[in-house]
Amino acid sequence: MQLETKFSKETRCFKVSRVFPTDVNNHDTLFGGKLMSYIDDIASISASKLCRVTAVTASTDSVDFLHPIRPTDSVSLESFVTWTGKSSMEVFVKVIREDLKSGERKIAATAFLTFVALDKHNKPIPVPQVIPETEEERKLNETAEYRTKMRKGRREESKKFADYLLTRYPWE
Repeated sequence: MQLETKFSKETRCFKVSRVFPTDVNNHDTLFGGKLMSYIDDIASISASKLCRVTAVTASTDSVDFLHPIRPTDSVSLESFVTWTGKSSMEVFVKVIREDLKSGERKIAATAFLTFVALDKHNKPIPVPQVIPETEEERKLNETAEYRTKMRKGRREESKKFADYLLTRYPWE
């Protein structure tokens, strides 16, 4: 059975927000946890647009904070599926800060997340293959195999490491 294919652009999502005083930390920059929440939210929408079933976050490979986001900025997020495996998909999120007074824009952060498509019994199911078209999409698609290999190795190391961790609370 040949699964359908979809273009990366069919999974593309955008979100723009103003940075309010309640969104910043003690350094007067956007709280990292708030940005990470935005990232997971928009990435999950891109994943769902690809497979049109429940898609759950399997991992966040990285969130690289490149430039601070200040209260005088807006924060724009763009996400799309870059690559697909059998039941998993890699989603890229680009975060752009824009100084609302000067109009200067910078890439403030980037992130890669992996989602898995699930059926109604919460079992992994196949996803459509994604087809990149733009130069940016093609570059991310071409480099996905390396990230996938690194992700799998890191997951195995995490499983081994977890065997050494205690589940007992300090007060017990």
